[in-house]
Amino acid sequence: MPVDTPTRQDPFATLNDEQRAAVEHGVGVAGRIEAAPPLLVIAGAGTGKTMTLAARVARLVLAGADPQRILLLTFSRRAAHEMARRAGRTLHAALGFGAAQPAPALPWAGTFHGIGARLLREYASSIGLAEQFTILDRADAEDQMGLVRQERGLASTEKRFPMKGTCLAIYSRVVNACLGVDDVVRDLYPWCLGWESELKGLFRAYVQAKQQQQVLDYDDLLLYWQHMMAEPALAAAVGARFDHVLVDEYQDTNRLQAAILHGLRPDGRGLTVVGDDAQSIYGFRAAEVRNILDFPARFDPPARVLTLDRNYRSTQPILEASNAVIALAAERFTKNLWSPRGGERPRLVTVEDEAAQARFVADDVLVRREGGLRLKQQAVLFRTGHHSAALELELTRRNIPFVKFGGLKFLEAAHVKDLLSVLRWVQNPRSRLAGFRVAQLVPGIGPAAARKLLDAMEQAADPVAAMQAFKPPAAAAAAADWPAWIAASDTLRHGTWPEDVALAARWYQPHLERLHDDAAIRAGDLAQLARLAGGYPDRERFLAELTLDPPEATSDESGAPHRDEDYLILSTMHSAKGQEWTAVHVLNVVDGCMPADMATGSAAEIEEERRLLYVAMTRAKQHLTLMVPQRFHVTQQRQYGSRHLYGALSRFVPPPVATLFDQPAPAADEGRPPAGAQPLPAVDLMARVRQGF
Repeated sequence: MPVDTPTRQDPFATLNDEQRAAVEHGVGVAGRIEAAPPLLVIAGAGTGKTMTLAARVARLVLAGADPQRILLLTFSRRAAHEMARRAGRTLHAALGFGAAQPAPALPWAGTFHGIGARLLREYASSIGLAEQFTILDRADAEDQMGLVRQERGLASTEKRFPMKGTCLAIYSRVVNACLGVDDVVRDLYPWCLGWESELKGLFRAYVQAKQQQQVLDYDDLLLYWQHMMAEPALAAAVGARFDHVLVDEYQDTNRLQAAILHGLRPDGRGLTVVGDDAQSIYGFRAAEVRNILDFPARFDPPARVLTLDRNYRSTQPILEASNAVIALAAERFTKNLWSPRGGERPRLVTVEDEAAQARFVADDVLVRREGGLRLKQQAVLFRTGHHSAALELELTRRNIPFVKFGGLKFLEAAHVKDLLSVLRWVQNPRSRLAGFRVAQLVPGIGPAAARKLLDAMEQAADPVAAMQAFKPPAAAAAAADWPAWIAASDTLRHGTWPEDVALAARWYQPHLERLHDDAAIRAGDLAQLARLAGGYPDRERFLAELTLDPPEATSDESGAPHRDEDYLILSTMHSAKGQEWTAVHVLNVVDGCMPADMATGSAAEIEEERRLLYVAMTRAKQHLTLMVPQRFHVTQQRQYGSRHLYGALSRFVPPPVATLFDQPAPAADEGRPPAGAQPLPAVDLMARVRQGF
């Protein structure tokens, strides 16, 4: 029966009308739960999504729902804990509990994977699993894939076979996207074409090995749960355990998770999902935006759709610009975020190049800091990790502390270290650290062989000659690839700066592809490194400057507590989702970066890039600046290195949308004379040239 609280104040008095409608869905006039169609809450950025979902949980309990029979699914343990805490706090106040009395617990609040593991454990005897099955973490799963790969002879093929990490990534995509191996390889891993048959055999053997050992990997927790829901008797048993199923961030679900929910609630009764199609940005993790777009029509009767559009984060001018960007999406749930708060218009700032962009952002951040806005209240967002490289160096030069989230810290990334080691070993052949790293990049050369080589070089009067005379192990790969390194190192020793960086990257490219399944993305970091090298007079100066600013100094991050009392936030757009700052700068809002040049292969990819910019813009509370460098470098998917382009404002900000921004005149280049410098004499060079003929 409903909990009788006649003397209590309304615990939902702070909700707006739309939020209250979502909270009260399925609760009758008498305060009792009634049969109602499934509910989809489209919660725009900053509209109080978490509060609304937690309040709905509390309302269901107040209406008589058993907390033990409520299933709350989220995408992180932190989110599940926060949701349960907020719901408990609302219940605590509504029921008039004393401070020492705990609120009703929600034992089935957790992540998809965590809840899946619990259910599989409970039903293990019915599905052929041992109750003591263990779960492999990502590293263990990679190692298991590697063992099976080796047992099947795929490590010794004449042509390079995908490494274990790539194999696991393909397997994971196949499972989570419910696609075939052929489709995944063709669309996402084209460099693995031709190995589809071998990959299928590898995956079958991998599954068999896990089953023999009674272990599950991370993806199995969803895969086995979904297969349970495909069995009518099991699906009915599991579904009967829960009266209400609530899902947070539904736009981030993949096809496997959508199938699980449909199995739990075939008719949708008692199902509530909350999300925002405009913030579906995790397609690279197999998230499927169609899950939320098609949700209402999946049930009969169709799901009820409620929209939260009052924004509690940003000012109205920022929301108007953000609304205009997402309004051009090909397909979406219509909503226009609004706020009663006024403020300054967002800015579109055009600068000469990426270096000028870094200087402008650093200047602007310091100006706002002097105006009372702490660095922690400011953020710089970018599409991929390497887009912040020039800014990181500028901030380091000015001693502006920062912390970077998402992607790889530029100077700490393994592939950046590899390329720098190539340059260092050429610069100093007696450098054992650089040599040890580079030598092992050559297939067939392990630690023992690398040490033998370095010992010989150390003892020789001419280390380069000793390197050239070194006989690699008899492995076919080493015999074939070692001469390529000798030729490349000889070219680099007699090369010209800064072209040396591109030459080194060309030698490293096949090793990059062999070692990293996301080689195309990492190649952007190397292209950025080549661009930065152009700002130094020679290789020695370049390497020395980077050595003086090692990764620890560059990131200036020591954990908690931080060494500095304040620091600027740098973040990829993906990592920024769910966050907010008073002032936000968005870098490289130009075609080739936004959308990324490697994310324009399909209309769906372009639409996800549009949503990504929308997410970045809606992180800002009061100040938003989109940066537009006129010259920049982009990485081309089928070419080494990068190419130099003149930037065009992103297609996501066409002229009608651009009118919603202030557009100050392009910033002057920093090459102007410093303050106090003596004026230069006026010289008529044109006249001198004319006199020469």
